[in-house]
Amino acid sequence: MEQTQMGSLLHTAEMVHFAAFGVMILVYSIRLFWLLRFKAGRDRQMPGERFGDTSISPAVYSMMNVVMPWAMESTRKNLLFYLSFVIFHLGVAAGIFFAFVNSFYPPLFEIPVVAYAFMAMIGGALLVSIIRIFRRFISSVLRLISSPDDYFALFTLTVWFALGVPAVASMVGIVEGEIFLVAYLFATSFFLVYVPFSKISHYLYYPFTRYYIGKTLGHRGSMPAARAQV
Repeated sequence: MEQTQMGSLLHTAEMVHFAAFGVMILVYSIRLFWLLRFKAGRDRQMPGERFGDTSISPAVYSMMNVVMPWAMESTRKNLLFYLSFVIFHLGVAAGIFFAFVNSFYPPLFEIPVVAYAFMAMIGGALLVSIIRIFRRFISSVLRLISSPDDYFALFTLTVWFALGVPAVASMVGIVEGEIFLVAYLFATSFFLVYVPFSKISHYLYYPFTRYYIGKTLGHRGSMPAARAQV
């Protein structure tokens, strides 16, 4: 009887999950429609003189900046911070992938090597998020620039990761029952509705802002980076 009730609750969690996904798609569609109304501006000055490789579009180079830690001083001089950035966002991607794919094809996560890989990625992101919480409280600079949404987003993401690890573990019998999986799907549903209205939606704007920066500043010969020939 208890198992039947849990199965029914899991089905309800999946239905709520996909309904929340529909809300997110609707909100993002409206935002994208608004963003696509604006075109990247043109630089008012003549293109700068180039001494490097001009075969790469500045707009493309700018959008690929996130996977080029050597391109910015902040990541070039602090590779450990960049590594934590990669681990954190890999965990987010793994958590989203698990939430959706598991609803369609659970046997994928019953394969031990797959389950352990996802547990490692989500667990790594959990560790990074805990470190980020401490940094936000310890650093006077971060405290100064942090808004309530910053704290709320980070705390709730940490809880989401913490639920994700045992949720995946339950697929291979490491954790008994489906309670963590149900809780994880409900938490994911909350994020699907909350994210479009929070700071976490910055990833939606990333390709637009980087494209605009590359298209305008690239006219000055500043992208891609070039070394002057002596």
